[in-house]
Amino acid sequence: MAGIYIHIPFCRQACHYCNFHFSTSLKLKNEFIGALLKEIALQKNYLPAEAIHTVYFGGGTPSLLSAEELQSILNALRQNFIIDPSAEVTLEANPDDITAEKLSDWKQSGINRLSIGVQSFFEDDLRWMNRAHTAQQAINNLKLARQYFDNITIDLIYGTPTLPDEKWQHNVQQAISLGISHLSCYALTVEPGTALAHMIDKHKIRDVSTEDQARQFLLLMDWAQEAGYEHYEISNFALPGMRSRHNSSYWQGVPYLGLGPSAHSFNGISRQWNISNNALYIQSLQNDTVPFEKEELTDIQRLNEYIMTSLRTVEGLDLQYVTNRFGEHAANQLLDASRQFIDAERLTSHHNKLQLTKEGKLFADGIAAALFS
Repeated sequence: MAGIYIHIPFCRQACHYCNFHFSTSLKLKNEFIGALLKEIALQKNYLPAEAIHTVYFGGGTPSLLSAEELQSILNALRQNFIIDPSAEVTLEANPDDITAEKLSDWKQSGINRLSIGVQSFFEDDLRWMNRAHTAQQAINNLKLARQYFDNITIDLIYGTPTLPDEKWQHNVQQAISLGISHLSCYALTVEPGTALAHMIDKHKIRDVSTEDQARQFLLLMDWAQEAGYEHYEISNFALPGMRSRHNSSYWQGVPYLGLGPSAHSFNGISRQWNISNNALYIQSLQNDTVPFEKEELTDIQRLNEYIMTSLRTVEGLDLQYVTNRFGEHAANQLLDASRQFIDAERLTSHHNKLQLTKEGKLFADGIAAALFS
């Protein structure tokens, strides 16, 4: 079992909050596709010789690619890897890129899941974020996408200065009413170097409120539960049977190959990441070299990664797994370190598993860091 992530580093315009690697210029797109196809061939032996169960086109904005470009990438993957016939194949898309023709092409190419970046159903929020689509486009094209795909997730952002609780409730209820089977909901993060951070530093816009974000996260958990969604990971909610298989593999420590500039890979022993520069990425691949840096993981790093990822999930941290993989001493240390959070009712301990409580989910990163070896 393994996964493949493909990073498409192009966007129509820059969202104010985004710190992912991308370019708003498409002039290198043709050269990038050629370099990506070469990287696929060069990396065909990175993963174990087993079937690929998930493929994920992320970015950037993969929906900017033509049907022919997407098909060429999928063909190259099938030629170089064993793609399971039932593999989950996800394409990230923006509402303004969605048309009936594109939806049909995507489905015919083998894509069977869409991840659509909606963020909000309100015009003022979208302008504040500098999104390329309108609120009506989001509603209309989600309805259109539902005619072609059953497996759809949308991204929503909460905790912005433009989003009172009533608007946040409307966004969540709108998604539910549209029959969206998976919600990925994120508190707005002010990342250094972004346009958002610059505007806040210059006092051009109001900073985010952590109190508002915590309250809206608690409300979200209630609304999603009432609507029948499973809160299976801190930021992710799914109707029964509709979890993201690709993202779940990250939290479960499954090996994956990242392709494209800035993409990360993990084989269970080491991590590596490609250069975050489109021109240098293309130049290196033209010379038959994959431009990456690599880090061999120590047992302590692997344990800490397991703590961080497992605590984010509904299944929680399995102390028996820690005992089997890292030794009884490591499991006992974890249990001892967790007692303060169990006493504070931010963690529970049942059947040899540590799981975050509802309130504990507000402090997930801090709790994980406190448990690190």
